[in-house]
Amino acid sequence: MSDVRLTLPSRAGPVEILRGVDLNVNAGEAMGLVGPSGSGKTTLLMVMAGLEAVTSGAVTIATNDLTVLKEDDLAAFRRDNVGIVFQAFHLIPTMTALENVAVPLEFKGARNAFARARTQLERVRLGHRLDHYPGQLSGGEQQRVAIARALAAGARILLADEPTGNLDQETGAQIVDLLFGLQREENATLVLVTHDPSLANRCSRVIHMADGRIQQERHNSLASEPA
Repeated sequence: MSDVRLTLPSRAGPVEILRGVDLNVNAGEAMGLVGPSGSGKTTLLMVMAGLEAVTSGAVTIATNDLTVLKEDDLAAFRRDNVGIVFQAFHLIPTMTALENVAVPLEFKGARNAFARARTQLERVRLGHRLDHYPGQLSGGEQQRVAIARALAAGARILLADEPTGNLDQETGAQIVDLLFGLQREENATLVLVTHDPSLANRCSRVIHMADGRIQQERHNSLASEPA
């Protein structure tokens, strides 16, 4: 990201959400984004995913300039490269766990979509829940489905927005271990938005945001390994 700015209109006048963000994220890196509510963390994550268009500046991922891609091209880029894990899971309620994970594979045109989806669910220890709907799963199980879905199509970039925010402490810890374990196995790039300092410290680098700007950057040489 180079001098990324995002200004949105409001009845009270223009609101600056991002104010000149410069940021490089290395392939295979785990980076945490922390800061108070309203600091721009989630917006920055959405910009990385190509889900939020910037007002000015450059957003480049592996030579792809997201700011010049059309909507269809952005969707194709996300399909092939980006997996997103949300706090609220965002599973399709009328689809089983297996069908939810198969969706990005089917969009990608994979002939073996359901076999690959099954494999991903087995990786997150949900092989016994393939035919269950989201409403029949616990919060932790739903988040495991969401993680499996994020990685199913071979995403090299994993974006997680408060992935433990709707979970109890014990379940959240299990999800964190799973998330970092899979990130390491896949050698994927992980960008994690969190309010939890202990979770951020699992990352090798922590970015502190406030008022739409990066205020501090800290490298964490003691980042803990997944359990």
